[in-house]
Amino acid sequence: MKFLVVCGHGLGSSFMIEMNIDQAVKELDLDPGTMDVDHSDLGSASSDMGDVFICGRDLADNVSGLGETIVLDNILDKEELKNKIEQHLQEKGML
Repeated sequence: MKFLVVCGHGLGSSFMIEMNIDQAVKELDLDPGTMDVDHSDLGSASSDMGDVFICGRDLADNVSGLGETIVLDNILDKEELKNKIEQHLQEKGML
């Protein structure tokens, strides 16, 4: 499964969330080889770049047209991120 983190400029916040996803994958005891995580700016993101798109609440309307979306209320909240990834993977039968 490929996660693409999308932010306005594709620099700081999306890269930070990408690193937090890597940590969540470890904490959930998932095989890191089954998860691919990348980040992008909103203008460059396209539907073929990921299976699941992750963004902050402020970009939710813009990102929802790309595909399945995980929307974060607080991009700094690692626990929210981990819980939402876990829930998504459970819904997909991957956990």
